[in-house]
This record gives sequence, structure tokens and C-alpha cells, in this order.
Amino acid sequence: MGRGDGRGRLVSPDGADDTGTRILHVDMDAFYAAVEVMDDPSLRGLPLIIGAPDGRSVVSSASYEARRYGVRAAMPVSQAMRLCPSAKIVVPHFERYRAVSSQVMTIFESITPLVEPLSVDEAFLDVQGVRRLWGSPGQIARLIRERVVAEVGISCSVGVAATKHVAKMASTISKPDGMLIVAAADTLDFLAPRSVRTMWGVGPKASDALEARGIRTIGDIRDSPQDMLDRAVGSALGARIAQLARGEDARAVETERVEKSVGHEETFEVDVSDREFLRAELLRLADRVAVRLRKASWECATVAIKIRFDDFTTLSRSQTLAEPTSVGQRIGEAAQTLYESIDRRDPVRLVGVRAEKLRPAGGSAFALWDDDEHWRKVEGALDDARARFGTATITRARHVGRGDGRDAVRHPKDHGVD
Repeated sequence: MGRGDGRGRLVSPDGADDTGTRILHVDMDAFYAAVEVMDDPSLRGLPLIIGAPDGRSVVSSASYEARRYGVRAAMPVSQAMRLCPSAKIVVPHFERYRAVSSQVMTIFESITPLVEPLSVDEAFLDVQGVRRLWGSPGQIARLIRERVVAEVGISCSVGVAATKHVAKMASTISKPDGMLIVAAADTLDFLAPRSVRTMWGVGPKASDALEARGIRTIGDIRDSPQDMLDRAVGSALGARIAQLARGEDARAVETERVEKSVGHEETFEVDVSDREFLRAELLRLADRVAVRLRKASWECATVAIKIRFDDFTTLSRSQTLAEPTSVGQRIGEAAQTLYESIDRRDPVRLVGVRAEKLRPAGGSAFALWDDDEHWRKVEGALDDARARFGTATITRARHVGRGDGRDAVRHPKDHGVD
């Protein structure tokens, strides 16, 4: 399947068996850090932390030199600097990352029309239909790696396999700057010794539950009774991981990216204990989410919130609505209800509201009445006013003149449809 190339990389050799494969998972190596090094070569070889320099921010990404010290994404920058005091903090340049991502995706799309981006730095490709043009899946993987380096200036790792799940695992194992081919006939042997923690979609809690029952490898999953898996992680996930452990994954590469959620978050420079202020913030964020939904002609069936406390503990709660909506008042009320369901009263550093399970607006069955009719009209009028006079001039009365100074210390983090 793969071997070291003398430089510490895991690279399948020329002519490696790629029989039965069709899926590539391509993942840029430490993408944010790589772009920063490309733009400023003096950073090459340094441990880099991509994030804001203030102590309350979190790590967006890190170079491999910093990762060797245990620095990871989503870790507080202050903790990352304790682990790696020599690291250099680099403020992220998201517009630049998106521009480079566009270059990379253009390369993928020049190879095959079947490209499914997962994020700015990774994508699945189905290359079955372009073999006559470019060669076998393994040859196509090598071509992509060469073109990304030559045309963009950064490196990537590629997994080649018969299924999405195995291709993504293979690319992860081969990082950085590697390539691993798993022929269809080798799938079970490839999976068997791998830790349950390496499975795509199996999180730390599920892994802990499996390991507590002595299920430590994917081979162990395959050998375990289904009722034991169901007791450990629930029937839905239990059935899913049993299929994946057997190498079964029928998911196709989806070329049309369907919006899954829209959200906004707010990080405070000063921890906030005022619950009424936090309730008002949730409503304000819900209004912003609703505006995004209406502009895109979507409604949401589920509302979720995220609360991060001063000790960085993060809690999430979600609620399915009786009827899908794009009304900020309804989304805000659901967000506030979810917040009240959380017992902790510790100071809060971040709040977020997210609309999930999106669907086209107006798709619900005809109703005899509309409980949101009043607010729908109000928010429609506000949309019109914002279009004429700008977003900064229109807000709810409760958000004006609070006089507590917190508006001056917000650190907004806007998240679009993803």
C-alpha cells in the first residue's frame, strides 16, 4: 500500500495496486500555515500558530513544527504558547486562504467534474469516468500532487480507495505531503488494525465508549456483536460503524453542495455573567441568522446554540421547530429557551446561534393560519429598510442604548452556510 520515501513521507510506490479504486480524498497540508509560508518564506521551518495574538483567542491552525509540541486547532492561544513558547503567532488572512482554495479546486475540476469540497482545504474526487484521459486513480493522484505544488506552491496529501471513508483515512495517515493507495481487495486488511479513533465520524465520546468495552480497533468492531455496539454508541451509529468496519460505504461524491446550516457567533473580550444581556445577544444573533436565511430563500427546521464558558467548556443544545421558519423572533425564542435549559451560571465568553436542517422557503404544506405572520411582516419591512439604508441603521430597540459598554468589546465570528 505505502512506504516511506526516504524523507519521512508515506508515499505509495509507482505501480502500486489501485484495482477497484475510484475515490480520491485530497487534503492540503497545514493549509493556513502553508499559505502564510508561501507568502512570507522567512516563516519556513518555524513553529507557527495561526490565530489572534490576544490571550482569549483560539488556534485556527498550526504548522507541523508547532503540532509536534501538541498544539492543535481550537486550542486557546495562551495554552498553545505554553506548550510551544518559541512559536510565532500569525494573524489569519481568511480572504487569502479562500483565494488559494479556489486555485486548488480549479485544478481538481480540470481533472474531473465530480468534485465534492468538504472545506477550503479538502475535497473528494470521483475519477472513475476520466481514466482514459488521465490514467489510473493512482496516476491521477500523482498528477494532482504535482500540479498543486507547481501551480499553487503548497503540498497536499491524497488517499486513493474504493470508498470515501477509506480514502479519507488514507489521506490522513499519509500526511504530510504523502499519498496512500488502498486497493479494493486490501480494504479489510487496511482497516483491521486501525484504532477506532481513526474512523471518520467517530468522535472522542463514542471512541471512549467503545474502548471501555474492549473494542479498540476497527477489526474489534467487525468481530463484536451488533447489540454490544448498539449499547455502546446507540443503534444508529452502531449500525453505521459496523458497515464501515466491513468496508461498506455507498456514499457517492456529491457535486452539488447543499447548504446544511447558517450561524453566527459572538466572542466577548470580557466574560459576561448578565443573563439578560446574553438572552438579548442570542436574539440579536438569531436576527442575523434569519436575515441570511431570507436572502438565500431558506428556512430552518432546527435551531442550535453554542455556549462557551470562561473555562473554555463548550455546551451545545438544539431544538426541532414545530414548523420550519426564517423568522428571527421565532429562532431567537427557541435559542433563548435552549439557553435557559442550561443549568450552569458561570461567566460566558462566547455565544452562538445556528439554523440547521435547511430547506427551501415556502415548501411546507398549506396552513390555515400563520403563527409568525405578524413577525414575518415586521422582519420583511426591516429587510426592505436595510436594503435602502444599510444594515447598521436598523436594529431592535432593546439593543440600543444599553450603556453597559459590552458592544465595544465584542469579537464577532461570522459563519456562513456550511
